[in-house]
Amino acid sequence: MNVIVAIAQVVLKEMIRRKDFYVLFILTALITGLLASVNFFNDPKIVRFLKEACLALIWGSGLVIAITTAARQIPAERESRTIFPLLAKPVTRAQVLTGKFLGCWLATGASLVVFYLFFTIVSGLKEGEWPVAQYFQAMWMQWVMLGVVVALTLLGSLIYTSPAETITIVAIVAVGILGLGAHLHKIALRPDQQPVVAAVLTAIYYVIPHLEFFDVRDKVVHGWELLEWSKVLLATLYGAGYMAVFLLLGWARFRRQRVN
Repeated sequence: MNVIVAIAQVVLKEMIRRKDFYVLFILTALITGLLASVNFFNDPKIVRFLKEACLALIWGSGLVIAITTAARQIPAERESRTIFPLLAKPVTRAQVLTGKFLGCWLATGASLVVFYLFFTIVSGLKEGEWPVAQYFQAMWMQWVMLGVVVALTLLGSLIYTSPAETITIVAIVAVGILGLGAHLHKIALRPDQQPVVAAVLTAIYYVIPHLEFFDVRDKVVHGWELLEWSKVLLATLYGAGYMAVFLLLGWARFRRQRVN
């Protein structure tokens, strides 16, 4: 366990040194600040627009940080040849992969805390309300979703040859699931759908991790009631299941690979 934590700490320190998070946060703050300065005839709906835009930026930034951080972990170790002394110690490949995952996931969690703290302050000053529990739910659900993305990205980095290839493919998959995942089964059930296509779409629908399940932005934007905590727990277990599956697949791939 100490080995896994040590590897995770290295990943966290690496994220602090890199400029990705700082650039994304500054862009989010600047765009949100610009939108916050706009006031069309004191229309109260502008606050909802501001919250929706800020959350969209946070979700986009979270995906970028999660995917880019995870995609370069194993390839960077190979390129710098630090993987050799690491595995020469009494460290297993499972520990390396788990430590990398934990570090990347904690790094995305730390960035989300900063993003959502900024969001809470901006929306609170504009609305005069501070629904901290609702914002915590939104942050937690997004963090669980990003854990699935991080595990999937680590698996991809062990399959594809370059980090750029992994980043591109995982980004397309993640955005595709968020945009179309919930509609695949509906498309498959259309009366004019070919049986083979319908079967393929249905299979994909039940196999893929439905990242859209974790999206509670509408509740935050419109100020709807809190999501039941039992549902938050179920969503967390659902995400943890996919994290475990992707990490097991990654470990199976990693242990058969030659590190050189």
